[in-house]
Amino acid sequence: MENLLVVGSGLMGGGIALASAKAGYKVIVVERSREDLERGFALMEKTLASMIKKGTWTKEEADEAWDNLHGSIHLEDGKHVDLVIEAVPEKLSLKQDIFRKLDRLINKEAIFATNTSSLSIAAIAEVTERPDRVVGMHFFSPVPIMKLLELVSSLSTSEDTMNKIQSVGDRLGKKTIIAKDYPGFIVNRLLLPMLNEAAFLIMEGNAPEEIDRGMLLGANHPLGPLKLADYIGLDVLLFTMESLYEGFNDPKYRPCPLLKRMVEAGWLGKKAGRGFYIY
Repeated sequence: MENLLVVGSGLMGGGIALASAKAGYKVIVVERSREDLERGFALMEKTLASMIKKGTWTKEEADEAWDNLHGSIHLEDGKHVDLVIEAVPEKLSLKQDIFRKLDRLINKEAIFATNTSSLSIAAIAEVTERPDRVVGMHFFSPVPIMKLLELVSSLSTSEDTMNKIQSVGDRLGKKTIIAKDYPGFIVNRLLLPMLNEAAFLIMEGNAPEEIDRGMLLGANHPLGPLKLADYIGLDVLLFTMESLYEGFNDPKYRPCPLLKRMVEAGWLGKKAGRGFYIY
């Protein structure tokens, strides 16, 4: 595999594109409009500048990665790629619509990957005529820095597809884990209920600083659960908890009512300037 198509240029899509370009892949980034594409490339340029400043990447590495990136607003421009990685918002109907279009436009041997953090890989794959070549590639933010890559196989995903995607993960310099196709996979299935429980503690009157300090000192966590929730985005946390709750029909995944109210109020965390903390 040498040619990739990344659908979406937001925080995750742009990060995936940069990491792939740094690994030497030729990457086409597709957005729905010219304005969104320009915004995405501006975000990637800002990310590169930050990594150069911090010494995470050298200027030479950043320049080489940038040369491997190309933008488009037409999915068909990636018709000859070997791998498509979709990174659009977590809405099943949206992802299914994109995969239907991709299935018609992209060569039949290409592998399709979705960066979903909680949605069913099988439900996304079933709208295509290549369910054996559809897989989950759940990256973690910021993608160019975080080492973990969660690979998710559905009941239909072939062994050959998983082997090829494992090779992609290795080339990207990621440490991979293999998860089965159940809501939340491995990491979010374990992590996000803890963040949701921290929201319940806030609702009961505990102070966020005390909760985070307790987990920093008592559990040796590198970041408190509420600070982490703010960084992830409270809307993302709520959506994933709703997916777990619906997917397992288990009350232990019930989203915290306070979390719902905060999202309704627009308190989405760091990106909105306010969540459990004020930024």
